[in-house]
Amino acid sequence: MFNTPQFRHRWSVVVFFALMLVLPLPLFAAPPAPPSSDWDSTFSIVALDPDTGHLGVAVSTARLAVGNRVPYVKARVGAVATQANTNPMLAYEALLLLEMGKSAQDALNAALSSDPGREERQLTVIDAKGNKAAFTGTKPNDYKGHIIGKNCVVAGNILVGPETLSAMVEAFDKTQGSLGDRIMAAMEAGQKAGGDKRGKISAAILVATDSLHPYLNLRVDDSADPVAELRKLYDAYKKAFLTPKP
Repeated sequence: MFNTPQFRHRWSVVVFFALMLVLPLPLFAAPPAPPSSDWDSTFSIVALDPDTGHLGVAVSTARLAVGNRVPYVKARVGAVATQANTNPMLAYEALLLLEMGKSAQDALNAALSSDPGREERQLTVIDAKGNKAAFTGTKPNDYKGHIIGKNCVVAGNILVGPETLSAMVEAFDKTQGSLGDRIMAAMEAGQKAGGDKRGKISAAILVATDSLHPYLNLRVDDSADPVAELRKLYDAYKKAFLTPKP
């Protein structure tokens, strides 16, 4: 009876589930992160127009459809970019904490505090009050970094160099017009300065006003020159929807 195949099978199942209850969790942890070539090695900007309260975020990378996972914005709350080994849950948590009244730095710290892969991340946050925060882990490939500007935060990894980020901040500060105009100028400057050193495939821009949803939500998912294509979409959108009719 105790040496039958049926008994041995049942006993092995019992032992397996017993071990799951008592052994340390790391033994059953998720598989390691994919290689960095599969990460969102991007350059991005989160920004605020303090005069209007509009919030925005834009991003470009050498991977497909970056707009579906890196940029997040919510009107009267904040804007977030989550990249490198991208974890969208960090953005969701940061925006939720901002909505609860936390500052940008507190929201960023709290979102990363329970993330075992934090050193694989880049996370930037700006809130509706103009508070800003940024984190660049140790594991995204060089060049990596971020710059906290007056009304924006830029960040990137696997860039040609720091000139990409410096050019973005300078263009954002110098450009006149709406928040969307200034963000697009920053993205074009970043691309002109070199951008993602692996190449270019996709880009996106989101801008939120006072409505529940972004008034501007444009994406280029697969292009040989995504920032240039995003500019074409942006100009067409402005002409069709944002230009006063005579």
